[in-house]
Amino acid sequence: MTSVTVTPPRSEPSAFRAVLPQLVPFLCVFAVAMILPFVSNDYWALIGTRAAIYWVLVSGLNLVVGFAGHLAIGYVALLTLGAYTTSVLVAGNVMPAVPVFAALPIAAVVGAVFGVVVGLPALRLRTFYFAMSTLGFATIVTQIALAWQSVTGGGIGIAGPEFPAPFNTAWGYYYLCIGLAAVSTWISANIAHSRFGRALVALRDAEVAAEATGISKPRMLIAIFLLAGALAAIAGGLFASLQTYITPDAFTFDLSVLFFIAILIGGRGSILGPLLGTIILTILPELAAPLAAWSTFLYAVLLLVIVLVIPGGIAALLDFRNRRPLPSNRAILPRPAALGDIVRKRAGGKTLSLRGIALSFGNVRAIDGLDLDVAPGRIHGLIGPNGSGKTTTLNVISGYYAAKGGTMTLGDDALPPGMPALRAARGIARTFQTPRVIGEASVLQNVMIGGTIEGEASFVEALLSLPRHHRDERMLAAKARGLLGVVGLETLADVRADRLQHSELRFIEIARALMLDPDFLLLDEPAAGLSADEIDRLAALIKAICARGTGVLLVEHHADLIFAICDQITVLNLGRILAAGTAAEIRSHKEVVSAYLGA
Repeated sequence: MTSVTVTPPRSEPSAFRAVLPQLVPFLCVFAVAMILPFVSNDYWALIGTRAAIYWVLVSGLNLVVGFAGHLAIGYVALLTLGAYTTSVLVAGNVMPAVPVFAALPIAAVVGAVFGVVVGLPALRLRTFYFAMSTLGFATIVTQIALAWQSVTGGGIGIAGPEFPAPFNTAWGYYYLCIGLAAVSTWISANIAHSRFGRALVALRDAEVAAEATGISKPRMLIAIFLLAGALAAIAGGLFASLQTYITPDAFTFDLSVLFFIAILIGGRGSILGPLLGTIILTILPELAAPLAAWSTFLYAVLLLVIVLVIPGGIAALLDFRNRRPLPSNRAILPRPAALGDIVRKRAGGKTLSLRGIALSFGNVRAIDGLDLDVAPGRIHGLIGPNGSGKTTTLNVISGYYAAKGGTMTLGDDALPPGMPALRAARGIARTFQTPRVIGEASVLQNVMIGGTIEGEASFVEALLSLPRHHRDERMLAAKARGLLGVVGLETLADVRADRLQHSELRFIEIARALMLDPDFLLLDEPAAGLSADEIDRLAALIKAICARGTGVLLVEHHADLIFAICDQITVLNLGRILAAGTAAEIRSHKEVVSAYLGA
């Protein structure tokens, strides 16, 4: 277990005051929804109910599109499945009729299962290829509804389910749908503000870095597609009741476009933005009824305007905090001494060993028989000309490349090739040659991503906001703030990472890697782009990390940094070891001077 000083939990009043600014917009929307019955007629009850139903679906789809970054355009298929499943069960077409409040949960299970079926291609397909697969599934569902006449009524259709009193009136049903929309908002917000939500964003914007912190892409995506599919099916059951009678024609491509555009104009990575986007797109056709035939064209124009004028969507317009200017004369002032309060000290132990590692790309031998030992509490430098195999070696250790020959061991245990997401659990953390951070997330959230696998709460516990989830969040936030203090960036904790300087991103990556409390830390050119003073502070920080018992493998082009802090140095050239030894031995090695250091 990690050793971290966790700040005492806030008292309930102070905790409530901290989250109140985030709750106010949602409370305002809810208040308007509650007032609507007293200031309007049954027509607006219909519009409000439709907006609430659409949001039940979009709240789950938002996690898929806005947070995970997958273009699931054909989600109307799951709305269709939910509508027909609920209607068929209530009608008793395939089994004895069941009450509508029993049919909805069954539809949710069906939606969850088919949500995973729709989502499985996302494990291999991205962008438009995945979008086409979801549209293909939507076409299949529609064709089955048309062909299975004995159950679905085919082109004639089937009656939608009726809800019992008091939900059998326009405003009674409106309140039911508003209540379910509120629950959907709460659920999606709980996931979005948990380690699972941060993991989704990491997979979206920095998948390689996400794997390095131990985030499993298949597990995350399956969980999120289960949830999104269940919510979409529940929305389908509600939609069927609102329509009173459903046919395949009710589930048009325009609906899919509406759901997708609501998220895009709302802004990815936001809950409030897509909620407002859904409301706007539901009301807009009513205000522009004469242009209904042009709806698809108008959606396309609206999307184009959003992309060109406000690419961040409604969420960016409402993000006033990140419009404040940052001080231009910022200095990074790490406090390595504070590591002792956060990272446990190791008493030695396993050595990371590579023997005879070989890897080729086509006819190019990137690594050729590499032997390397990284000992606990020691700094091992890996240097050489460009193309000598340094970063490739880190990628082999990290599991991004599978070596074609040789073995890797951690102490007495074999380190299997490939499987990068399993390295974090083995105590291996790393940074990257080009900083891999999530620009739209805050500095604090970026660092907290590094501790994702340390959380103990399950996905369901996070979804329901149970106590263990809150303990996880307090622990991760306290540790991340502590490490930001160690690297000298605590004053920027709440700033979006894409507003920071390059040198600050380097130190964010180190803080994120330290969240794992690693046995071994792989640093890929951490001094690139740093000033001389910053390199000196980086050197002090690396030595402090090493002093806690962590083994460090440092790839770096700044020879002065390598020779100043490394206990052992290995020089590569064309994938082979040119020399290995102490700093003094390497400085005097004639071939090294000729091939790398210069005269």
